Amino acid sequence: MALMTGEQYIESIRKMNMEIYMFGEKVENPVDNPILRPSLNSVRMTYDLAQDPEYQDLMVVTSPFTGEKINRFTHIHQSTEDLKNKVKMQRLCGQKTAACFQRCVGMDAFNAEFSTTYEIDKKYGTSYHENFKKFMNYCATNDLTVDGAMTDPKGDRSKAPHAQEDPDMYLRVVERRPDGIVVRGAKAHQTGICNSHEVIVMPTIAMGPDDKDYAVSFAVPVDTEGIFMIIGRQSCDTRKLEGSQMDVGNCEFGGVEALVIFEDVFVPNDRIFMNGETEFAGMLVERFAGYHRQSYGGCKVGVGDVLIGAAAVAAEYNGVAKASAVKDKLIEMTHLNETLFCCGLACSTEGTATESGAYIINLLLANVCKQNVTRFPYEIVRLAEDIAGGLMVTAPSEKDFRDEKLGKYIDKYFRGVADVTTENRLKILRLIENLSLGTAAVGYRTESMHGAGSPQAQRIMIARALAQDTPVVLLDEPTAFLDLPNRYELCLLLKKLAQEEGKCILFSTHDLDIALSLCDFIMLIDNPQLYSLPTPEMVTSGHIERLFRNKSVTFDAREMRVRIK
Repeated sequence: MALMTGEQYIESIRKMNMEIYMFGEKVENPVDNPILRPSLNSVRMTYDLAQDPEYQDLMVVTSPFTGEKINRFTHIHQSTEDLKNKVKMQRLCGQKTAACFQRCVGMDAFNAEFSTTYEIDKKYGTSYHENFKKFMNYCATNDLTVDGAMTDPKGDRSKAPHAQEDPDMYLRVVERRPDGIVVRGAKAHQTGICNSHEVIVMPTIAMGPDDKDYAVSFAVPVDTEGIFMIIGRQSCDTRKLEGSQMDVGNCEFGGVEALVIFEDVFVPNDRIFMNGETEFAGMLVERFAGYHRQSYGGCKVGVGDVLIGAAAVAAEYNGVAKASAVKDKLIEMTHLNETLFCCGLACSTEGTATESGAYIINLLLANVCKQNVTRFPYEIVRLAEDIAGGLMVTAPSEKDFRDEKLGKYIDKYFRGVADVTTENRLKILRLIENLSLGTAAVGYRTESMHGAGSPQAQRIMIARALAQDTPVVLLDEPTAFLDLPNRYELCLLLKKLAQEEGKCILFSTHDLDIALSLCDFIMLIDNPQLYSLPTPEMVTSGHIERLFRNKSVTFDAREMRVRIK
C-alpha cells in the first residue's frame, strides 16, 4: 500500500468503532467532534508532509525489511543519521502544527520493542521478536498511526504492582489461554490514543519475580472490544464549542490525552511481545523513555519556534520590537530553544547499535535533554508572557469584538501600533495564550514536566553508575534538579555507600549545605586557587568566608551555614 494522504487518514479513523467518552457522554465519532478534531488535524499533518516533495527526505524512508517507502514514524532507526533525522522531523512537525502531533509515542515504542524483543528471544527462545516484526511491517505497510501506552495509574506508589490493594492499578494478565491472554487495567496520560489505529502496551516500571503478571507487552487495535477512553480535560477546551476562531488561539491544530481502560481485553498470541519476563521490563521502560526524551529535543523545539515567533510579532504589534530589553528576551528564548535542539541532536549523534542492529540514543544525553525540557519551556513561556503583556489574559472575547455596540470601543482602546489592526493584535495574543495557558499547553509547558517519565530522570543514570560496582564513583552535580525529598534521599544513599560499602565517591556540587554535611573531604575552587582540606578544617580555614565578598551575605563557620543580613 502507498503512503496514506491526510484525507485518507481522516477517513480511516472515521471508519473505526472506538468507544470514547467526554463530559459524561459518548463521542460518536472523533472526526466530527469540534474538541477532538484539531487533534486529528495534527496527526493528519504528519501524512500531508510525507506527501510534500519538499519534506520527503525527512518524512519518508525506505524500509530495511520490505524495501517499500514508509513514513518515518513507522521506521526502525538504522543509524545515527536516522536518529538525527527523527529529531529534525519532529521539529518540523512542531513548527507546522504548534501543537502535539502525537505519533512520536508510537515511533518510540516501535524502536524500544524491536531491540528488547530481540534480547528476550535470545535468552528464552521465544518468538516475540518475530511477532513484533510482523506487527511493525503491517503498520508500516498500511501507514498506520500507533500509540504507545506505558503509564499505569500506579495506586500506592510505595508498593510494587503485585502488592497493591487493588491489583488493577497496574495493567496485568488475568487469564492465560492457549490462543492468547486476557488483560485488565488502565493506562493514563495517553497522548493521541483516540487518533490512532493501534496501541502498543508496555510495562511502566522495572519489576521483580512476583510481578510476573504485570510484565506484559502487546499490541491491539484501539477499537478492540473491552477498550474505552475517557478524554482528559484541558484548559480552555470548551472554547472550541463556541464557534470562535480568534478565542481558540490555534483553531486548526491541537492535542488530546485520555485515560484508557482495558476491561478484560483479549490479545492473540501473535500480538504478544512480553509475557512474564520480568527482568526485561526495566530494559523496555528505559529504552522507550530514552527514545521519548530524545523526541522532546525535536517536538518541543518546533512548538517553541512558533511561540518565539509569536512573541516577536506581539512585540512588533505592541510597538516595543526595538527595545533592547525585548530583544534580549527574544535572544534568551532562542538560546534556550536551540539548546534543547542541541540535546536532541547530541544524544542522537552519540547513538549506538543494539544487539538487534537497531540504533539507540545515548541514554545519558537523552536524560540531560529531559532535564532541560523540565525547565527551558517554562522559561520560554514566562518570557513570551512578559513580552505579550497583560492584555493576553484580559482581552475581551471575539463575541464582544464583533458586537455592534462594544466592538468600536474594543477596536479603539486595544489597538497597538497604527498600521496593525486590533483584530490581528488580539489573534497573536490568543495564540500565545493557547501555547502557554490554553489547550496547547498540555503538549508544551505542562507535559514538559511529566512527559517521557519522571523529572528525576538522572537518578536512573546515577543508579547505573552505582550498579557497576566500581571502587570509585564520579558524579557531576548529582542533586541538580531534584526536589528536596529526593535530594536528601540521594545524599543518604551516597553516605551509606561510602561508609558501609567502602566506596570512594567524588562529586561536584554548588550546594554548600550538602558538601558540608555529607563530605569527609572538600576541594574548594576560588579562582585561581584550589584548596583541599578535610571538611572540619575547611570550615575553620577561612576559605569559605572569602567566597562571600558581599557584606549582606556571610558564612558562619561556627554554625556552618550562610547568613543573610
